[in-house]
Order: sequence, then structure tokens, then C-alpha cells
Amino acid sequence: MTFVVTDNCIKCKYTDCVEVCPVDCFYEGPNFLVIHPDECIDCALCEPECPANAIFSEDEVPAGMENFIALNAELADIWPNITEKKDALPDAEEWDGKPGKLADLER
Repeated sequence: MTFVVTDNCIKCKYTDCVEVCPVDCFYEGPNFLVIHPDECIDCALCEPECPANAIFSEDEVPAGMENFIALNAELADIWPNITEKKDALPDAEEWDGKPGKLADLER
């Protein structure tokens, strides 16, 4: 089992979750983070740390966001690893909670 970063992280990219990950399984794109499914140890430390409530256990991903399971795996293989907390995107608060941000994902 793994944890999955979903839609609400897009254009927010808070990195509080990265700081608590004991196995450094987060990967960073321009405006989104993902979790590498083969590296995640299912410790659940990241989930409560996400200010955007964008991280879910794979078996609890909200309906309609199942595509983020494969998307996390795909992007984790090409994006660089992130191991330290960084500032959120400048307009993160404005984007937090807006639905349907997949079209805004920058690869």
C-alpha cells in the first residue's frame, strides 16, 4: 500500500509532508508533489501534515481521483527527489480547495 498525492496539491505544493517522510519518497514537479509508490512504507506520517489535505492512502483516494494513483507513479519516475521543506507556491492559499486542477498540472 502507498499514499497518493491528489488534485488539491496542484498549484499549492506545500512541502510540510516532505519534512516528516522517513524514507524520502516525495518527488517534485513545477507545481505538484508526488509519492513514489515503490518507496512509500505506508507510515502515514505525511497525511496529517498536508495543509491542503491532498494526501490519501491508496485505498482511500476520493472517488474521481483514482487516476492520481497512476499519475504519482509515472511522475515519481521522472521528477527529482525532494527531501527538505520549501516555501509553498506564492499563490498557494488562493488555489487551496479549488476543484478540478488537473489541467493546471505542469510537467
